[in-house]
Amino acid sequence: MGHHRVAVTGERIDLAAIAAEVGDAEHGAQVIFAGAVRATNDGRRVKAVSYDVYSPLAEATFGEIAREAQARCEDPLRIVVIHRRGKLELGELSVVIGVSSPHRSEAYEASRYVIEQLKTRAPVWKKEHYEDGETEWLRGHALCRHG
Repeated sequence: MGHHRVAVTGERIDLAAIAAEVGDAEHGAQVIFAGAVRATNDGRRVKAVSYDVYSPLAEATFGEIAREAQARCEDPLRIVVIHRRGKLELGELSVVIGVSSPHRSEAYEASRYVIEQLKTRAPVWKKEHYEDGETEWLRGHALCRHG
């Protein structure tokens, strides 16, 4: 069994700390995915993004996703998933996923699985703040799914 840690935080994410946490002398591969607030989206200039997160459910979902990623791999993985909440400025990291594995293919696959699942399943809502003063909630996780 591997090591998994997940969290939602209002603090800046420390990439070096995550790299150190997933580091393991038995693991030859380490993948760090970092998602940052970008300056444009759909042709609009963005000045900031706000994330509204229901932390208990988000952390439970992140943990479930990390366990699923581990179940897809025979080798033990070390996985850390950290997501920000609150208002973030351009360039700030909103989500970081760190994965280490004995082999690179498993580390890449697990990292990709975690971010793709997080984007569709996690109770995280994103509001963009545009340079023209307008704001918009972007489509994301739905609390209820109707047939």
